Amino acid sequence: MCGRFANAQPRAWLARLFGAVPLEGTDAPRWNIAPGMEALVLRCKPGSLERHLDYLRWGLLPHFIADPARARRPINARAETVATTPMFRDAFAHRRCLVPADAFYEWRRGPAGKTPYAVARADGQPLALGGIWEGWRGADDTVERSFAILTTGANVTMAPIHDRMPVVVEAADWPVWLGEAPGDAAALLHPAAEGVLRVWPVSRAVNNPRNEGAELLAAVGVEGKS
Repeated sequence: MCGRFANAQPRAWLARLFGAVPLEGTDAPRWNIAPGMEALVLRCKPGSLERHLDYLRWGLLPHFIADPARARRPINARAETVATTPMFRDAFAHRRCLVPADAFYEWRRGPAGKTPYAVARADGQPLALGGIWEGWRGADDTVERSFAILTTGANVTMAPIHDRMPVVVEAADWPVWLGEAPGDAAALLHPAAEGVLRVWPVSRAVNNPRNEGAELLAAVGVEGKS
């Protein structure tokens, strides 16, 4: 699964990296993005093949939901069933996106409790996590845009920590994933290749989503003590 991630890169830099229309304004680095928060998402807007970086809320609210106040808002969708589950299948077919992340966090259970780990690309580039997005329109025509991150089985690097991991989409596959080029998006729903990721333990301060700061990604002892 994926329940927390960091994205501290400037929006203008990410727009250049992803070939996206720049998003105006500035914002603060985010080191501890949690469910329910807004995060930058790369998508092709409907009716256009232009890539845009936009802020969407983490926790998918499908367009067909009648009462958002009572809706379940999943933060993850399983790769094995995303194409067939009613809540996700339309978004997977038509509204796939990429979620930029410097790293995501995962927790390993042990005798001393849950130890948090950070997971990032070994080459130092941002992760592009596979996601789906939705736009829910209210009776007053207000629109809430939201997203979920797709997960798949863990690779050898991740398996000692958790049996699931986010789908990591490589740059060569971005056009297919975003629907810009023909191809089988379902074929991209696999664990990251070995050697793509690196993993290290971090402070338990990351457990509290109110905590922010670059120190959350600093490596600590294996017990997660700062």
